[in-house]
Amino acid sequence: MAWLFLLVAGLCEIIWAIGLKYTEGFTSLWPTIGTVAAMAASIGFLGLALKALPVGTAYAAWTGIGAVGTAALGIYLFNEPATLLRLSSIGLILAGIIGLKVAS
Repeated sequence: MAWLFLLVAGLCEIIWAIGLKYTEGFTSLWPTIGTVAAMAASIGFLGLALKALPVGTAYAAWTGIGAVGTAALGIYLFNEPATLLRLSSIGLILAGIIGLKVAS
């Protein structure tokens, strides 16, 4: 269950990271409200995951999920470059998350 909480926390992190782009410097009300709510949910679910997982493992996986998802959505939504080096780096982060899951 802790890994499910961690996955949800990571997905919420992706939402708030992408949401920041739409807040227009926190001047757009609804995107700002959604972004702040996603931030709170992300921290809340991370806290639940930490009841059962080591902090180093959970934090690394949480930030990794957020980084991979945000980078992938940046490529998809904002036409950011999808170079071989960039995609390989995303793959390495994903491999690290899988490694942390297997090791725990």
